[in-house]
Amino acid sequence: MDTGKFTIYMSIAVLLLVMSCTQAPTTDNRKTYKIGYMICNSEQETLQRFKPFTAYLSKKMGVRFEAVALDTSDFTKHVDELDFTHTNSLLYVIMNRNNGVEVLAAEKSGSLGARVKGLIIASKKSGIKSVQELRGKSMIFGPALGPTSYMAQLDILMKNGIDPESDLAYYSIPAGSFKHEKVIYGVLFGKYDAGAAPLLDYERMIADGRIDPGDFTVLAEGEPVPYCNFAVTQKIPEDFAKRFKDVLLNIKKDDTVEFNGEVIKALERAHIDGYEDVTDRDFDGIRDMAKRTNMPPYQRY
Repeated sequence: MDTGKFTIYMSIAVLLLVMSCTQAPTTDNRKTYKIGYMICNSEQETLQRFKPFTAYLSKKMGVRFEAVALDTSDFTKHVDELDFTHTNSLLYVIMNRNNGVEVLAAEKSGSLGARVKGLIIASKKSGIKSVQELRGKSMIFGPALGPTSYMAQLDILMKNGIDPESDLAYYSIPAGSFKHEKVIYGVLFGKYDAGAAPLLDYERMIADGRIDPGDFTVLAEGEPVPYCNFAVTQKIPEDFAKRFKDVLLNIKKDDTVEFNGEVIKALERAHIDGYEDVTDRDFDGIRDMAKRTNMPPYQRY
């Protein structure tokens, strides 16, 4: 073979070899940690809020987290598939008792910070001014596993000697997404005499200009209880869980993350003001309320 041709062939071969090495796809063998997020209003809304937040956690901890949206009623069926959970306080109590999850931090949002409470509201036009006047009336509740959209209001009714099964004309729980808003609008437009609404959703709708507080009468307020929280499952080592908690407690209002080509403020997108350190004892009020109202995980029948 001609020396010149041989040199050319060898050069091409070396170039192809280099190109194949530099263009070979890299494989990311890092473990993926799954965070289960309780669906609040809808799956789409939940993931829109928390996918960027999950990307922020991945960035800060140098690992890969995956956001999984789970319906309230299905959450406990899938908890063993998860590494971390993000739920309301009643679901936490259920999973703490049945699955051994441990709370890490509670969210802060609204006027009560890391606490929330349930309201019983009526339309001002209805003329109803007290819980006792709800006998023979209709009422709409939020999700049955919502501590401030069902359980707190049931507790209030029972303390006032009202059994929803026998003393209300009828009651309902709306189907589909954005149940809390459906409760408030259902009362506003007169479809129901009273409704069980979380204070936080009531405040947000007022702040957004969607409702006027002057159109409602707040008949009763429940006791403040912990808001939504992050918890860790038993499969996660203690030191890793502590790192996760530290990231939550130290996140700042203006901290950003790049997600899908957009720079996003992680807390703002998630509708969160920050995180607060809490312990399992902070949930004892939820436990007591669940026992009084015959709710999971203490239901007797």
